[in-house]
Amino acid sequence: MLTPGIVMVAVAAITAVFTLHPRLIRAPLWRATVTPLASIIGSGFLVAGPILGHTAGNWAWLAMLALCAAAYLFGAAIRRNILLLEPMLHDGAPKAILVLERCSDFALAFAYFVSVAFYLNLLASFALRGFGIIDADLTRGISTAIIASIGVLGVTRGLGALENVEEGAVGLKLGLIAGLLAALIFAATRALTDQTFALPPPHNGFGLHETGVLLGLVILVQGFETSRYLGDAYDPATRIKTMRYAQLLSSAIYVAFILLVTPYLLGRLPTEGGETGIIDMLAPLGIVVAPLIILAALASQLSAAVADMNGAGGLIADATMRRLSMRAGYAVTAAVAIAITWAANIYEIIVFASKAFVIYYGLQCGLAALVALRPGTVSRAHALLFAFGALLSAVVLVFGAPAVV
Repeated sequence: MLTPGIVMVAVAAITAVFTLHPRLIRAPLWRATVTPLASIIGSGFLVAGPILGHTAGNWAWLAMLALCAAAYLFGAAIRRNILLLEPMLHDGAPKAILVLERCSDFALAFAYFVSVAFYLNLLASFALRGFGIIDADLTRGISTAIIASIGVLGVTRGLGALENVEEGAVGLKLGLIAGLLAALIFAATRALTDQTFALPPPHNGFGLHETGVLLGLVILVQGFETSRYLGDAYDPATRIKTMRYAQLLSSAIYVAFILLVTPYLLGRLPTEGGETGIIDMLAPLGIVVAPLIILAALASQLSAAVADMNGAGGLIADATMRRLSMRAGYAVTAAVAIAITWAANIYEIIVFASKAFVIYYGLQCGLAALVALRPGTVSRAHALLFAFGALLSAVVLVFGAPAVV
């Protein structure tokens, strides 16, 4: 008998064969698309359902759509900067623009510090769930050990050895997502046919606290900015086009996923272990779901953490005019990530990471607005749009709140 679990395994395997095919991996357009795509639908995909279910209930899909729309606005500013700002930086931009660009580099480096803590705390949480353990202090201890190990490896040998994990993890992650969506579609179709389809009770309401939580979830759709820093490998037109593809595809996947998991939403998050709530939420799909989710979580979180530590090391080196080397940048990143791990719970780390990224996005929006008003590139409509993006970033920075304190 065909079950959601069987559908998930079959579709995930077929998709992984495709996404891991050497010819596809080597295709430049795919590589330029998959880099931001894999980052956008990485860790956020694992925690989006439980947190948005807690925040918005049956309207979780609409909350997800709002997050994707905000991310697309920020992405539009970065695409504009790829097109117009980057040539200015090479040809002698005004000092104010250079200062803002340098500040945005520091902001992104700090965002990477926090995201490394987030990824590896989430990795530790899913690893422990594989053994049926929920323990916040043990999670912090394991994530600290992993962060320290990666930091030491980066300082002593560079992170090249771990970068090979990324390609396999991306293919595995995309395969899992395809399988999970197929299983949810199969389960929903069968429930509608059997007339057993049911939605959870309506949400109690959407007030100021829920709005603050939603504002603090920008990290769920973060990752598109990586296209800005692929200039050594791809021309501006390719980076602009593939970033847009990645954002549109990831938005479609996210909104479809939240719509499909609505019948499984549990309402409020538990006081402990809520970050791995997707395992309990989707348990009705079959016993194979939990192991597959845990496996993908471990691979994707490790690869994402390595990528962000690499990014932070490079940004620190560039922003300090090479006064600090990339290897010193790895050490700084690891030290700050460990400090954040012990200073905050996973939901606070999510908000810290979101706020760190929106500082960067706000600065990029500000730069795009300034460039839109320069002679030869004047566009008041774009200037107003990106000024609104900068204002939205400020609102997130001030009002973003954790789901659970």
